[in-house]
Amino acid sequence: MPSASLLPENDPTVLFTTAGMQPLVPYLLGQPHPQGNRLVNIQKCVRTGDIEEVGDNRHLTFFEMLGNWSLNDYFKHQSIPWSLEFLTDKEVGLGLDPHRIYVTVFAGDEIAPADEESIGIWRESFKQHGIEAKEGERIFRLGREDNWWGPAGQTGPCGPDTEIFYDVIGEGSPVKDGVLDTESGHAVEIWNNVFLQYNKEADGAYKKTSHHNVDTGMGFERIAMILQNKTMPFETDLFMPLIEALPSMPEAARNVVADHLRASVMLISDGVLPSNKDRGYVLRRLLRRAILHLNQADVAWVAPAVDAVIRIYPDYPVLLTLRTEIIKSISEEAAKFQRTLEKGKKEIEKYDALTGKIAFDLYQSYGFPLELTQEYAESRGITLNREEFAAEFKKHQDLSRTASAGQFASGLADHSDETVKYHTATHLLHQALRNILGPHVQQKGSNLNPERLRFDFTHPEKMTPEEIAAVEVEVNGQIKADLPVSVDTMSPDEAKTEGAIGLFGHKYGDSVTVYSIGTYSKEICTGPHIRHTAELGHFKIVKEEAVSAGVRRIKAILT
Repeated sequence: MPSASLLPENDPTVLFTTAGMQPLVPYLLGQPHPQGNRLVNIQKCVRTGDIEEVGDNRHLTFFEMLGNWSLNDYFKHQSIPWSLEFLTDKEVGLGLDPHRIYVTVFAGDEIAPADEESIGIWRESFKQHGIEAKEGERIFRLGREDNWWGPAGQTGPCGPDTEIFYDVIGEGSPVKDGVLDTESGHAVEIWNNVFLQYNKEADGAYKKTSHHNVDTGMGFERIAMILQNKTMPFETDLFMPLIEALPSMPEAARNVVADHLRASVMLISDGVLPSNKDRGYVLRRLLRRAILHLNQADVAWVAPAVDAVIRIYPDYPVLLTLRTEIIKSISEEAAKFQRTLEKGKKEIEKYDALTGKIAFDLYQSYGFPLELTQEYAESRGITLNREEFAAEFKKHQDLSRTASAGQFASGLADHSDETVKYHTATHLLHQALRNILGPHVQQKGSNLNPERLRFDFTHPEKMTPEEIAAVEVEVNGQIKADLPVSVDTMSPDEAKTEGAIGLFGHKYGDSVTVYSIGTYSKEICTGPHIRHTAELGHFKIVKEEAVSAGVRRIKAILT
């Protein structure tokens, strides 16, 4: 399968695609996949939950995830031996040293027993390499937080997983007192096999299922690091051309800048622009952190950095196509941030004393870094309370992670009845906007929950009250008509010929799923949807606003 966009098209509860399985949610829940039941891909991903950790050998904001899935086909007895074979075989695999491979498995709890089956399979698989895989030396049992995945929302498929780690140092053991050292970067997780063999019921019970899926993910940058005999991904050819294009700076800062700029280029190429909301805010934060480390008043570094990313990723030709737009977006944000920093400096001058709380407010409101605040404080003989700043910063991090978890729990979207209704309503809204405003309207993202829908779309100006009313009337007309919702599988060319809405500049597989709402709407989508539009009730737009240049947002409810 080709990589999906970094902006989930039909998974509206998350800002970005964070894992290769994300576009496959409906199929892991049982919907037949148009390309079969054994699937592989290389998926672009962005994660920002641990942005402060970027710079070590484990954390990146943009990365590519190598994935393979079994949809009720092969299971543990094939998946585990095949994984070890691919990692270690010198002819058909990567040729890694099996003695540097360690694994973790689910230890069991009051909800589900330990995954003894996987432990036994790992022992037999290691034995093929002459390795006695003892527990506490090669195999390690961990709890639900580390080795359990799912379910989707409150109910659905879930199960134990087994994680595969590699000793990237090669000297000394990554095992100390029966514990695998994964925190220092000595042993790095490279692959994860999830075995979906349970279903969480509405009453909270976990029951074994007859429908078994395997969901795996391997970090491409980590594998490249290992195969190129490096201890940091920033030392590989996935980063060096970009690092060499940047101005001289300390290594730690250089790694952060390279990571953030690479992620920013990818996000802009998928349609994200810097703003103060949602995806645009994440992009703005990445760019501003990079600009702070660069400490460059001019923007001469932008074009060489963008060109380096384009050279690193020839398989994404959209980067070259959008080169001018990407350079313009980053340059404008850099200039804007320089003005913001000047405002921050003037704000500091208002204070006779700088507490940690004030320092954090300057950081949050102006992006003013703690180091500059401390430097200024010291120049005036003022002591800055770094512990107080750290406490405020931790509270901010905890809130961000809680919000991120709420956006996308366990990687799967909420498939409640109300959310499914709102998902179907976005199709009606999308078509109504195109009919009322014009064919230039394209979906740029959405966010759903059981209470409301939020829909972002391209449009150059604020909608008039008359246009909003016209869209409401048209959507409610289709609801009242009680149109049937049907689904078909066809090639992307057939979908385009039939007038389906889709990102046809984007790579699709050989087959796509197309949902039709009567003859009114036809859209490439993975579902799920309701059966008839009358189930939606009444559609009401409660707000229309700007998101970024050329992108508007509608919030609506069903009553």
